[in-house]
Amino acid sequence: MDTSSAQPEKQPARTVTLTHPDRVYWPDVGITKAGLADYYTAVWPRIAPFIIDRPLALLRCPEGMEGPHFFQKNAWKGMNAHIVPLDDPMGDAAGHLIGIHDLDGLMGLVQGATLEIHPWGASCRDWDHPDTLVMDLDPGEGVEWQAVITAAQEVRERLEASGLAAFVKTSGGKGLHVVAPLQPAVDWDMAKTFSHTMAQAMAADSPDRFVATVSKAKRHGRILIDYLRNQRGATSVSPYSTRARTGAPVSMPVGWEELDTITGPAQFTVNNAMERLASLRTNPWEDFPAARQPITTAMLSRPGH
Repeated sequence: MDTSSAQPEKQPARTVTLTHPDRVYWPDVGITKAGLADYYTAVWPRIAPFIIDRPLALLRCPEGMEGPHFFQKNAWKGMNAHIVPLDDPMGDAAGHLIGIHDLDGLMGLVQGATLEIHPWGASCRDWDHPDTLVMDLDPGEGVEWQAVITAAQEVRERLEASGLAAFVKTSGGKGLHVVAPLQPAVDWDMAKTFSHTMAQAMAADSPDRFVATVSKAKRHGRILIDYLRNQRGATSVSPYSTRARTGAPVSMPVGWEELDTITGPAQFTVNNAMERLASLRTNPWEDFPAARQPITTAMLSRPGH
């Protein structure tokens, strides 16, 4: 087996100087601003394709994970010079969105106390044609973890039956994300229709296991198949992004063959992520770019059938 992916990946140079590098972002595990910067520098070759040249929504926590949180979608006064303001061609001309082009941009996000990075499913080079489809499996109260794994495997089967590839990652939060790389050939409406139709089909086929509506009253004991990530302006947490949660978890790509060994959505953290990546013989998402396929009108009637 090819073990080249197991070799240490060359770390790029970074030029941003962090102020207050010892500021603690995750007090429970002692992760500082400098520690977060070191983590992102180490995973830069892997996270870069999912966050560069894309509109980003950020969860910022200036006082760390235990302090106030706020979601930031627009450029702000005083942001680091390596963070790029983006002009949405359909947006308010006065409200620039947020983007980065390089590692220094990511370091600028760290400097700005960004603990979560949520990209659009489209590039800022082609705002209106998504290149990523995300099916977010969000378990309600009382759902066992194994049921989430089984749900992810069913989503995979339905996507592949439709002609799309499927990749899986932990969310770092409550569930799993099944992600399909798309050729950016259709608009947001078609992507949302496709994912909505799949979610409804799963809920109709197994109403005791799945629900396709966000209503909390219907969630107990069921898994929400959240398709709403697949619309213009919506975001989903990036692969390898940290989460503003206890333990400093990260959203970690995993291989389908290892899914049954995953013990929970927050298993991988800033403190153990590099050990995991160093132990892998191959990158489980290595084929993601090459696996892009278009959504077609023929897929819309009943995805996965």
